[in-house]
Amino acid sequence: MLYLVATPIGNLSDISQRAIDTLRAVDLIAAEDTRKTGLLLQHLGISARMKSYHEHNEERSAEELLPHLLRGEKVALVTDGGTPCISDPGYRIVRKCIEHGIPVVSIPGPAAFVSALVVSGLPTHEFHFFGFPPRKPGQRRNRLAEMASLPGTLIFYESPFRVAALLHDCLETLGDRRACIVREITKMFEETTRGTVSELIAGLSAKHPKGEFVVLIEGLNRQ
Repeated sequence: MLYLVATPIGNLSDISQRAIDTLRAVDLIAAEDTRKTGLLLQHLGISARMKSYHEHNEERSAEELLPHLLRGEKVALVTDGGTPCISDPGYRIVRKCIEHGIPVVSIPGPAAFVSALVVSGLPTHEFHFFGFPPRKPGQRRNRLAEMASLPGTLIFYESPFRVAALLHDCLETLGDRRACIVREITKMFEETTRGTVSELIAGLSAKHPKGEFVVLIEGLNRQ
């Protein structure tokens, strides 16, 4: 059995009792970062065997994890924070489990883009989550151009080093739409800023962005 266990993005109180029970019960925990997961387990009073599951070599990590599952072990997959497979490792081992008839169970919990969407004030009945946009400016603008006619709210993850560049590209490609940026969600310095894209750019230019960002842009208004 493979368990996909969502873990806190920042606030440790966000972990569910079901997630705690699962982490206590499994034979092995596959972690994106064993040091960070080790701190979480220490906080929870859980002693467990861990194995690295690397994002940068996920195919190899999945191959190394599969024999444990084929032997009948119960394995929990966790990332540095949030839900596995959502802009984090997990997809390849899920596919391998399905191919080998190994059950996969989701233990739900935090997902940064969902929390950001519901506080954004932008439409929630339809949305499109794109994860991290391309780093190269030309590729990023081309990707945004493909999204220009979508009616639902557009959602991205971005680093503090590129969030201003993403907003400038959104302004150029999508226009001055309503938007929202949520920084450090569930953490001590959580901040939500709403306005038009140009207003958000002006606000960022007055300070040095820090932390992890969720960027939300209004979809095309067809009315």
